[in-house]
Amino acid sequence: MLQQCDCQGRHTPYMVQPEYRIYEMNKRLQSRTEDSDNLWWDAFATEFFEDDATLTLSFCLEDGPKRYTIGRTLIPRYFSTVFEGGVTDLYYILKHSKESYHNSSITVDCDQCAMVTQHGKPMFTKVCTEGRLILEFTFDDLMRIKTWHFTIRQYRELVPRSILAMHAQDPQVLDQLSKNITRMGLTNFTLNYLRLCVILEPMQELMSRHKTYNLSPRDCLKTCLFQKWQRMVAPPAEPTRQPTTKRRKRKNSTSSTSNSSAGNTTNSTGSKKKTPAANLSLSSQVPGLGAIPNCSLNPGRDGDLCHSTAVTPSGQFKEKH
Repeated sequence: MLQQCDCQGRHTPYMVQPEYRIYEMNKRLQSRTEDSDNLWWDAFATEFFEDDATLTLSFCLEDGPKRYTIGRTLIPRYFSTVFEGGVTDLYYILKHSKESYHNSSITVDCDQCAMVTQHGKPMFTKVCTEGRLILEFTFDDLMRIKTWHFTIRQYRELVPRSILAMHAQDPQVLDQLSKNITRMGLTNFTLNYLRLCVILEPMQELMSRHKTYNLSPRDCLKTCLFQKWQRMVAPPAEPTRQPTTKRRKRKNSTSSTSNSSAGNTTNSTGSKKKTPAANLSLSSQVPGLGAIPNCSLNPGRDGDLCHSTAVTPSGQFKEKH
């Protein structure tokens, strides 16, 4: 919904549609003048892009596919390089876009997006760069762009017939008019800046540290490298161990009670090493219970580690495994 005007002539702001934000961005780009400096471009990026926004361009050149991603700090300079390459007008056209709403964002997917640039030099040419534009807006009152991804598929350079008619008798001018002035719809100024951003993007930490602490470039580099080295050699944090819960032993029979009492008697003799349960001899403290100590580390008949024979109080033999 766009802005609504009441009877008194006052405009009441409403939550606008995402496409209308692109329309507002086109109007702001048209209001640019030759005197627009870095402050103007930074204000433009602040109005339409989030503080952590990213801008991605994907296209294919003669030497293969390219993909460039720049952060919020480098976005103002990107738009200014478009006009530095001879562009006098820039606007975006979205056709048949699809919107999807999420909890905190709105995604606009336009498969038929056109970036139109009007060039005044080296010759008067209109360039239509077509591709797919995917935008993610924050779902709030500002409706600023969080991610911008433009995939260029093709482009067309249009020269007016009047210019061709004026230079119809000049073969050199016609040969110059037949040459492209852009590469995939982008000027050489913009392409060189994107190549430079491959180096500038990792240096944002150095620039931010220099601006914050007023250190020399060499000291900023030393500090960043030292902190990165510390993160690499720092041992990983040990996971917190959960306290073990003690389980209550179940008393199944008289023989198990005798085994536990025998273990306590053996530990109380002053032995420092723990004796395996297979080598423990039954105590004779319980009347009527004895054992034949033929327990060894060799497996018994059933493959058990310990095999012994005990005499129950009733006088019968009972095998223990």
